[in-house]
Amino acid sequence: VQLQASGGGLVQAGGSLRLSCVASGISFRLNVMRWYRQAPGNQRELVAGFTHGDRTDYADSVKGRFTISRDNVRNTMYLQMNSLKPEDTGVYFCYVLVSVHEFWGQGTEVTVSS
Repeated sequence: VQLQASGGGLVQAGGSLRLSCVASGISFRLNVMRWYRQAPGNQRELVAGFTHGDRTDYADSVKGRFTISRDNVRNTMYLQMNSLKPEDTGVYFCYVLVSVHEFWGQGTEVTVSS
């Protein structure tokens, strides 16, 4: 199983980015999939995720600004991030839980300037 995250970059506050996570070796449809982020000096935190099925959950800090989605044909998960704030800065990781096995992508860095 491999997860490849991309789409990070430098953006001004109020701007938008779309992150992508392409998976190989698994089927997105059947598994728990999430985006996490880790800011410098902080612990990794859950940003958004799919639980079993199509139910989505979001951290309170991103509700109304971020949208998680997926393309089961392309085995790709997305995170559309709008109205970005400097506190959204960090490395964003995609995560998949397959049965009891956890898989992480390599991370993509997001920097939001004020």
